[in-house]
Amino acid sequence: MTRTRVELGRREDLGADCADCFGLCCVALSFAKSADFPFDKDAGEPCTNLDDQDGCRIHPHLRDRGFAGCTVFDCFGAGQKVSRSTFAGRSWRDDPGTRAEMFAVFPVVRRLHELLWYLDEAIGLVTGSRDPAPWTAAFTHVKELSDADPATVLAVDVDAEYDACRDLLVSASEIARAEVGRVTPLDSGRGVRGLGSDLAGADLRGVDLRGQTLRGSVALGADLRDAELSRCDLLGVDLRGADLSGADLTDAVYLTQPQVNSARGDDRTRLSAGFARPSHWSRRT
Repeated sequence: MTRTRVELGRREDLGADCADCFGLCCVALSFAKSADFPFDKDAGEPCTNLDDQDGCRIHPHLRDRGFAGCTVFDCFGAGQKVSRSTFAGRSWRDDPGTRAEMFAVFPVVRRLHELLWYLDEAIGLVTGSRDPAPWTAAFTHVKELSDADPATVLAVDVDAEYDACRDLLVSASEIARAEVGRVTPLDSGRGVRGLGSDLAGADLRGVDLRGQTLRGSVALGADLRDAELSRCDLLGVDLRGADLSGADLTDAVYLTQPQVNSARGDDRTRLSAGFARPSHWSRRT
């Protein structure tokens, strides 16, 4: 099973392990008919493609069948955590009494695990130049929340936890990006203004964004072919449909596998070790 990003050596594996999950993303979550899904599905309703062994009947053909959204999603390891730890291996199929609670817990743990992934990235960014203790303490706190019993998990204010970690994530990014040394000026002529830029459909071919921050920007369908994105802060950037062919995303800050999965690329696209190259990316001939 391909993991998300890395098998985390620091305390917890934050990669999806579908073989150890009760198909929670295929049941607990809802989706709406769109370019990503061919029909509506309510939360708590099993997807019609889910088999009796919690596997997907059409997994190799998801994009061909209109389920692109499934190929983008990743639970950051929340699926196996909730299935095997939080509920001690009790499936929603076998224990109807915990079904609703399990489905409510799963998305909370998923968000906590995503925050853990960002914090782990931040620890790696500052180690060697700063004392990582504040970041490590935050990681430990969030991990304890994700490891808690269902009632405790459901009482967590996840937005507040993200808010509490925001300054740590931002400062780690600033430390890492400062190491680039020369930071090229942002190309305002092409709409790149930094934080929260509207880059939907923008022509950013070959743009040099090394050491910059696009945090929170929308780059939906942007043309980023051959762009330089090393040490660029991509936290929360919407890369759906963006063309990353030939782009260098080595050491891009806070880049996640779901962002990579949502974009387009080719065999020239450079990714840091641990990222999986999506099967739908093209190959040069």
